[in-house]
Amino acid sequence: MNISGLIEPLVFVFGLMVGSFLNVCIWRLPAQEQVVRGRSRCRACQAVIAWHDNIPLLSFARLRGRCRRCGARISWLYPAVELAAGLLFLGCLRRFGPTMSAMIYGSLGASLLLVSVVDAREMIIPDEVTLPGIRLGLIVSSFFPALHGASRWWEGLGRSLLGLAAGGGLILGMGLLGRWMFRRKLKAIGEEEAVGGGDVKLMAMVGSVIGAPKTLLIVLFLAPFLGSVVGIGMKLRSGRELIPYGPFLALGTVAAIFWGDSIVAWYRSLVVGW
Repeated sequence: MNISGLIEPLVFVFGLMVGSFLNVCIWRLPAQEQVVRGRSRCRACQAVIAWHDNIPLLSFARLRGRCRRCGARISWLYPAVELAAGLLFLGCLRRFGPTMSAMIYGSLGASLLLVSVVDAREMIIPDEVTLPGIRLGLIVSSFFPALHGASRWWEGLGRSLLGLAAGGGLILGMGLLGRWMFRRKLKAIGEEEAVGGGDVKLMAMVGSVIGAPKTLLIVLFLAPFLGSVVGIGMKLRSGRELIPYGPFLALGTVAAIFWGDSIVAWYRSLVVGW
């Protein structure tokens, strides 16, 4: 096998390793624990997990989803996040080729995966992810302006700033509109805001990387649609009124990155056909 044939397996394995680190962040960030220090431990018996029991996907399969020491079940969330991260990086490689854009979008996707799981579990979007993500978005846009179809650093930075303002501003505007339209419903369930501040910072982070307002509009078109479908299902099934919005913003972002042009073309065909 030549070097080019090894790229995809290596990128997939790299994504699995990123996913393993995301699992650490998913459990530790909400608890305000260190994510770069301290060995991984079993959540049931607190035994330190040996390196050979912490290999992405393989260790879970070999241990049959149980702790080696106490036999407690290991959450399926661990291999699911690892696999999702591996597929994200592999998908970015296939979509953008072996380029810096693929690495940047893969990293954004990993951040969105982390945010989605934490938001789904805890109903919070950690500032520890979004605020550094905004700064990194501005930095990489300056060093790699081609990410935004630009050639000069200041053009890349400018488009990143535009995306940051558009992403954060659009979701903030949606939140204000939603608060006005659904103020009685929000009051009935004890909420004041239709969209949280974490969602605003999340879309500011996304905008700093994506840049293009057109792509951000796709995200903000898809997210409410996906959220409505899931929200109706949860309402019918359990009566739950509130749902985390971060996962739907993340799904919309990934869809826009991979299939944005196809989505726009499909929408235009509908408008013309109508």
